[in-house]
Amino acid sequence: MSEFRTDDWLANLVETVKALASGEREPAAPRHAATVVLLRDGGTGPEVYMLRRMASMAFAAGAFVFPGGSVDVRDEDFPDAMWVGPAPYEWAATLAASDDRIARALVCAAVRETFEESGVLLAGAHANEVVADTSGDDWETDRLALIDRSLSLAEMLTRRGLLLRADLLHAWAHWITPEIEPRRFDTRFFVAELPSGQRTRDVGGEADHVTWIRPADAIAANDRGEITMLPPTIATLTDLAALSSTSDVVAAAREREVVTVLPKVVLGDNDQVRFLLPHDEGYDTAGARP
Repeated sequence: MSEFRTDDWLANLVETVKALASGEREPAAPRHAATVVLLRDGGTGPEVYMLRRMASMAFAAGAFVFPGGSVDVRDEDFPDAMWVGPAPYEWAATLAASDDRIARALVCAAVRETFEESGVLLAGAHANEVVADTSGDDWETDRLALIDRSLSLAEMLTRRGLLLRADLLHAWAHWITPEIEPRRFDTRFFVAELPSGQRTRDVGGEADHVTWIRPADAIAANDRGEITMLPPTIATLTDLAALSSTSDVVAAAREREVVTVLPKVVLGDNDQVRFLLPHDEGYDTAGARP
């Protein structure tokens, strides 16, 4: 087996950027996804729940991430009668979703993925209640059934007599994977407080390590090269590091305007690779085809 070389990766990246700019190659269509920053108050400020993706994963292998994943199309038809909080049409405006069905599926994906990857469920028997304990074997059976898609979120909640607590989620950010990537996601980021009485657990699956960590500590570990994180994760943690408590985070989310961020990778002189965000000079004209 030939050894992976950084210069080979860079050469492939340059060719991809050129092919996209010329129209020779079309970018992959991004899949709708949701990510949830689960929060709790620690001794010195808010802490976030993070997972390290297994090295064998096709996307973001080895990276520290928040719970999240792609939408399940069945969630587009989640029953209104089992929904607590802002209506899907309100979420559609907040999340810049194309329609109510996509917004509904994004919120459902946020709740489902949080349960799948942390064991925490944002649901309750009544509008002002959250389930207190999800650690039993029966919950684990349901979690695994959600993962293999033999059970939908609506089916699980219906059988248990629970309502989805959309009001416990708060929109935070919207990132779209750059066009150079073969696997792309159109991801809405949410924040949510860890419900009283519930605890996260090491659920395995796509992750080989989980932790609660202060945002500033995660950023510092990334800067030291001890962990790896993607730009959206770093940007989210940077914003959170400036806040003193989970209640401050929720308050900030309620006032926050969610702006869509599509990073661009372009070539400078001598094919030097540049990574641009919307506030960077040259972003608006980057990647324009001749």
